Amino acid sequence: MSAMADTTLRSGEKLRVTRSRRNVAWTGIGAVLIVVILAAFPYYVKSGVLVIMIQGLIVLALASMWNLLAGYAGLVSVGQQAFFGLGAYFLLIPAMHGLSPFAALPIAAIGGGVAGFPLWWLVSRLRTGYFAIATWVMAAAILQLIERFQSIGGGSGLPLPGLVGYNPAVLTADTYWAALAVAVLAMAAVYVLLRSRLGLVLTAIRDDERAARSSGARVGVARLLVFVVAAAGCAAAGGVEAIDQLQVTPVGGGGVFSVQWTAIMAFAVIIGGLGTIEGPIVGTIVYIVLQQTLQSHNAWYLIILGLVAIGIALFARRGLWGLLDEKLNIRLFPVGYYLWTPGQSRRRRRNGSVSAGTDVKAGSAS
Repeated sequence: MSAMADTTLRSGEKLRVTRSRRNVAWTGIGAVLIVVILAAFPYYVKSGVLVIMIQGLIVLALASMWNLLAGYAGLVSVGQQAFFGLGAYFLLIPAMHGLSPFAALPIAAIGGGVAGFPLWWLVSRLRTGYFAIATWVMAAAILQLIERFQSIGGGSGLPLPGLVGYNPAVLTADTYWAALAVAVLAMAAVYVLLRSRLGLVLTAIRDDERAARSSGARVGVARLLVFVVAAAGCAAAGGVEAIDQLQVTPVGGGGVFSVQWTAIMAFAVIIGGLGTIEGPIVGTIVYIVLQQTLQSHNAWYLIILGLVAIGIALFARRGLWGLLDEKLNIRLFPVGYYLWTPGQSRRRRRNGSVSAGTDVKAGSAS
């Protein structure tokens, strides 16, 4: 169980404040074991499986970042491909000057985060649909700017240098480990942010921005931090995509500035569950399964993806993880707070009841 605090009511009765309704120590141990098992995949699975896993981990990192923006900060962006593409170019440029692409991955992430500061200034005063359209325009403008520089390939792009002579199996394994590291760090960053005081601020902003401002919450600073973190995460994923494809192409099939990347991350979040850390994991699994099953059906692949997204949005507003949470009350990554009176706490310890406490943080961020 996470750290506890006591608050006192006027009557003198004390409330117990906990992070979760259940002991989550085993969840943490399980998460570490899963990461260790995934890290060992290159030693006992085929390269074809690793290629699929790389794409899945890239989508997971992107979905986690988009979920942080839309699910917690209320910033629905349709221009996150801007940072995905910038990350690929921030990796390409050092590689062109002799640095290993894998060593350039941190540069890609940092570059994306730094670029997030001035770009946030351009869109920070916008909300709802205006913010979404502005981010799309921002991404298109960055694409037009990149295409003007022939030294980095212009509109046709360039192959990624620094990987000539790599054994294909070793390259696939190294790319997989890089993708796994980016995905794990992205999810860990989201979890740490939401477990901090910032998590409370973001939940207040999402529920009612005006009320949050009137309560003294630093809304602008919180949103800036989230925007920059999401930019860095998307840029790191873009760097991994460049290594995986062995080239950086701005537009066309597989182009790093294609709006399809934002569509994919939004799809995974909506399917899995907006505003939950677990949702992007579920959504990514569903997306990869559908992609591998239906991609040979051409247009039907996109039609079925759209129908699935519409169905979930209409009949399961909290996503697939939300349905599971409603039935089993499971939180693998608890970031909320629960109140327990002394009598309720004793009953909970005696019979394991999860219905005794009162959820302080409403919604799926609990």
